[in-house]
Amino acid sequence: MIGLFKQKTPANLMSLLVVGILIKLPAFFNPHPPLLREGDGVLYHRLLEILQPASASFGALFPLLAFALLFVQAVTLTRFVNNHRMMARPNYLPGLSYMVLTSLLPEWNYFSAPLLVNSVLLYVLTALFNTYNRPQARGTIFNIGLALGIASFLFVPSLVFGLWILLALAILRPFRIDEWLLCLLGITTPFYFYAVYIFLNDRWDWNTLLPHISVALPSLKQSAWLAGSIFLVMVPFMAGGYYIQEHLRRMLIHVRKAWSLLLLYLLVGLLIPFVNTSNTLENWIMALMPMAAFHGFAYFYAKWKALPVIVFWLSVAFILCYQYAGPGWM
Repeated sequence: MIGLFKQKTPANLMSLLVVGILIKLPAFFNPHPPLLREGDGVLYHRLLEILQPASASFGALFPLLAFALLFVQAVTLTRFVNNHRMMARPNYLPGLSYMVLTSLLPEWNYFSAPLLVNSVLLYVLTALFNTYNRPQARGTIFNIGLALGIASFLFVPSLVFGLWILLALAILRPFRIDEWLLCLLGITTPFYFYAVYIFLNDRWDWNTLLPHISVALPSLKQSAWLAGSIFLVMVPFMAGGYYIQEHLRRMLIHVRKAWSLLLLYLLVGLLIPFVNTSNTLENWIMALMPMAAFHGFAYFYAKWKALPVIVFWLSVAFILCYQYAGPGWM
């Protein structure tokens, strides 16, 4: 399987779809209705109101939407890695890694605000890297800020990624205060229009307009299944980080910057579960996109060729045991 996805062929797109369906089948058999949480924004609330009538007559609606988002994100991540030549040759390993990673825990297959925001962050990631070596990128930088501002109306803690955007601009471009201010203007633009909306509808309230941000330690139920998932997430990631460091001197400058961008993305993504924390694991999915890229690098560059095969099939076996012999995806 690893050898198959090391190639970039049109058939691999269909193979990725088939693999994704096979390892996520229980998500369709046991539909999980989306639950509203403290960090969910008003736009996500409104979206659920629109979709609820359709889901009442078609129970698999939310699992299908979640799977579609996961598959599109896997393909988009793969294209980003391949288009910027972040590995020696194009392949589908980042997409495969993302589909496997998101199958390690059932919560990462639920339709949720963090899952929707992942798609926005993929656009931000691509747009950020497109500003590299461009003399004029003000329009793109404003759009990046605007996208993050809209994302905060889906999931409030996503505002933390504003830190990632500013750090990325510092890495990719010479410091220009006007560009940073333009980015911040883009982030605040949706809040301006929302303020106008609630004012015209006689619903003005500062507590409604301003996002509520709190920081706390998440309280998670410990289990052997959670420990196994963490193990299968971290081992390939550490291997990927090691191989990237080993090949760093041979990489072109723009490739080094791309991996730096993904590492910063990962670090900020790991902060999200501590903001407006909840007792569920959905928020952790926001760190899986860059994590999958590191996994793909480990699969591609592993010196011991049996290692990626063992890790992949061990992950698949764990997923199937969790679904059918363990507590299941109820």
